Amino acid sequence: MSLPFTGSAALPALRATAATERDRRDRLEQEVVALFDQFREPLMRYLSSVGLTFADGEEVVQEIFLALFQHLERGKPRDNLRGWLFRVAHNLALKRHYRTRRELEARAGAKDLAVDPGPNPEDQMESNQTQRRLLAVVQALPLQDRKCLSLRAEGLRYREIAEVLGLSLGTVSLSLARSLARIARAAER
Repeated sequence: MSLPFTGSAALPALRATAATERDRRDRLEQEVVALFDQFREPLMRYLSSVGLTFADGEEVVQEIFLALFQHLERGKPRDNLRGWLFRVAHNLALKRHYRTRRELEARAGAKDLAVDPGPNPEDQMESNQTQRRLLAVVQALPLQDRKCLSLRAEGLRYREIAEVLGLSLGTVSLSLARSLARIARAAER
């Protein structure tokens, strides 16, 4: 049994088939480039609106048009390519979100994904300065005022402080008012 296109007759037929295939791929590539030019910006806006960064959006757009080229090369339907592009964009954006989340969880662990509730370094420094200033004010108070303040901080009532220190209720009240006023002024600075 002999094979068709054997010998020198097969070569021109193969060349013609290869040339036709190259022409078809070139036309397909031009069509995809034209669609890229038309839909890149709307797709980027959409991907941005669903929360992708610019860099991730660029990568997803590249993936979309690679998938489009493969879709058309396989002879799949061409109706509603705009809808097809946005559906693929949506699906790839979801995959990107899930992949990013999994990577973060893998790196940090699910419990560490919460935002640190502690103060940032600048706030922490400011808080430390305020604490030092307030401590200096408290240490500069007269001994009797410091004692009244300390007992009040322990939860004692004015009458109990007066009994402990052997002072009148008015003296305790005046001492605490004077101490708290100094502390308030220092805290405002």
